[in-house]
Amino acid sequence: MRILVTGVGGMMGSHLVELLIEKNHIVWGLDFTPTTNIEELNKKVKYIECDIRDKNKLTNILSSFKPEVIFHLAAQSYPAVSWDRPEYTIETNIIGTINLFEAVKSLKLDSIIINAGSSAIYGFVKEDEVPIKESKMLKPLHPYGVSKVAQEMLAYQYWENFKIKNVTIRIFNTTGPKKEVDVCADWTRQIVRIEKGLQKPVIRVGNLNSKRAITDVRDLIEALVLAVEKCEYGQAYNVSGESVYQMSEILEILKNLTKINFEVYQDPTLLRPTDEPIIYGDSTRFKQATGWKQKIEIKKTLQDMLEYWRKTL
Repeated sequence: MRILVTGVGGMMGSHLVELLIEKNHIVWGLDFTPTTNIEELNKKVKYIECDIRDKNKLTNILSSFKPEVIFHLAAQSYPAVSWDRPEYTIETNIIGTINLFEAVKSLKLDSIIINAGSSAIYGFVKEDEVPIKESKMLKPLHPYGVSKVAQEMLAYQYWENFKIKNVTIRIFNTTGPKKEVDVCADWTRQIVRIEKGLQKPVIRVGNLNSKRAITDVRDLIEALVLAVEKCEYGQAYNVSGESVYQMSEILEILKNLTKINFEVYQDPTLLRPTDEPIIYGDSTRFKQATGWKQKIEIKKTLQDMLEYWRKTL
């Protein structure tokens, strides 16, 4: 099968490529600001540098390859960056999505698009409202969340109006080896820097009281692949971890995975003006549709992230 992955140079895209290659698919990948090793990627797929805001280049690539499946992962995906650069976030996530769907429409391709959504669309959630169902009102707390609402609504209307096949996966907190910016990536990197003598034995942290259900990226990409054949077009599905962890619990697990001792310093600059107290989704609809199960436990995820940084730093 011919498969195109936008945002292939990110953590999720790079893991997805490995799974697709294992399944003997022909894969092309697009990225503009990769966060993983592109040299490694080039050995596995046809890699093309492309900003999805460039409609003509994107259309030409799709015209040449004619993908049967498109995993649309490309995005400005950092909430904090979306406050600093809201226009860039909107252009990339919304205009980029329009460009992709318009290219499929104008070329009359019969592609199936798996659209990477986000739990950020839900916004503030109380503890008595979790696990969050797809029916919850959408009240995003930052421009990134707003852009993901628009991206999902665009996907829906392209199905309803033009029958462009697509499924949106509302991705909850996901981490793993190659992740660059989240709590688990930051803390595992700091620990390895301390191990290597590159940092004083102090871990800078933000809010330790927030709670998150966390999915390993390798479980998540299995879900994305299952969505191609198992999910209903034009629909959105939650994919969330099943166990909720307070950030202080994650820190304790990490302490037990390393032989070093470190102090903990709460850095005021790492505290967000608005921070969801808990993020935990109900994946029942997706599980019923696909049979997906979370397999990798948090301890394994964190151990593999430590090993990744030990090899990388």
